[in-house]
Amino acid sequence: MPQLSLEAVHDTLFAWCRQHNFAGHDPFDALNSRLFQATPLSRFRTPRLLFTQLTKRSPLNLRAVTRVPPQKNAKGIALFALAALADHRRNATVETELITRELLSELLRLKIKGYAGAAWGYNFDWQSRNFFAPHGTPTIVPTAFAARALIEAFDAFHDQQYLEVARSICDFILKDLNRPVDTGEELCFSYSPNDDTRIFNASLFAAETLAAVGARTNETSYCELAIRAARFVIRHQNKDGSWTYGTGEQQQWIDNFHTAYVLSSLFRIGKGCYTDDAEIMKALGDGYDFWSKSFFLADGWPKYYHDQLHPADSHAAATAIVTLTELRELDDGALPLAEKIAAWTIDNLRDASGYFYYQRRRLFTVRTPFMRWTQAWMVYALARLLEEKQRLKGNADS
Repeated sequence: MPQLSLEAVHDTLFAWCRQHNFAGHDPFDALNSRLFQATPLSRFRTPRLLFTQLTKRSPLNLRAVTRVPPQKNAKGIALFALAALADHRRNATVETELITRELLSELLRLKIKGYAGAAWGYNFDWQSRNFFAPHGTPTIVPTAFAARALIEAFDAFHDQQYLEVARSICDFILKDLNRPVDTGEELCFSYSPNDDTRIFNASLFAAETLAAVGARTNETSYCELAIRAARFVIRHQNKDGSWTYGTGEQQQWIDNFHTAYVLSSLFRIGKGCYTDDAEIMKALGDGYDFWSKSFFLADGWPKYYHDQLHPADSHAAATAIVTLTELRELDDGALPLAEKIAAWTIDNLRDASGYFYYQRRRLFTVRTPFMRWTQAWMVYALARLLEEKQRLKGNADS
């Protein structure tokens, strides 16, 4: 059977997602179970956490049995919009603009009301090891990806409405998020208005948004805040270049995609604030060196943890591809590594019908087609890789 081209894999996956109306299940949506919610267990932290992890880790998709409905996820829609924008930049047509604007309209429809500015959250109650976020709670991660999509849409279409909403997100960040650290030199933003966690990638997502908006509205105070937030994360970097998930006792793991988030946000803060701050650049270089050498095998296998072979995770693969395309100027080998990761993931985690599996574990593969965690990220990753390959080919031909 002839190997499909990267473009064919991308197109087939995007078509599969559109056929499902960009709605599906999520690794963390177990608490949407109508059966679980009907029990007293739904009111307590430990049962919520155990039920979420059981449903997430099962090799079988238990959601039909436990009555978890497929739904749209705001972060997933933002990722699909980012993928559509990359496709539009690569080959702008009336159709690519229409698809992109439809996704952006859906994203705006999913905004959470009642806060100082525009914000988004997850479509399920979420019990993490650190806190509980009920459905309808705005959190910075989906909000920051919405900001990315809106800012890129403003750049592509010069439509002021997108920048206005992105500017409103800054009001949410500055007025609704807590600041567990706020000194003259350092700043840390919370994950949501309801917690005081010190999670590195989450705080940087807030900072990245401020930097990107400030670069377009000429609000220099946003960059000052973003750089202070970057400094907080940089000064918690480990000697080997790595970062743990956060500062808490239960946040001391190191994984692939959260490291990629930190690297990407630090890079975007530097770009948005037009700074080559020596402290930021050194931390970025050391972090990239650790990440690129610790999380990928020679054949492109994407490890979830730096010190364990399994699981191989499609989400980790996709975030790596996106990060490598963005950080290509730091390393001539970044794009070849992204292509290698894409090839491995297509060969090992892609279903014949076009979607991607969740994880390859030591004894089995979890084939559940999670819409936000896997499909949206893979569409985005493949779109960005195709865009970057075309850009480099155009430079070589000119």
